[in-house]
Amino acid sequence: MDQFKDFPTTLTSPASNAAPITPSDTVPLGNISRAIYVGQPGDISVEMQSGQIVTFQNVQGGSILALRTMKIRQTGTSAAGIIALW
Repeated sequence: MDQFKDFPTTLTSPASNAAPITPSDTVPLGNISRAIYVGQPGDISVEMQSGQIVTFQNVQGGSILALRTMKIRQTGTSAAGIIALW
């Protein structure tokens, strides 16, 4: 039973969906993320919802980054085990 089904979904709500990500410079995510989980450490280059491209350096494995991204770029990404949450 879902005790929270009647509550509205807001930007501070926990994610209810997740999908593993293969970084790509050309293929956007199926859904704009609410956050991304990083399984193995490294850099992550993203294209934000606004279209801005930014690289987060030295992201630790096990981190969850609250980012509204539309693309995890292959160029500049060395982290692995990335999962989009939305």
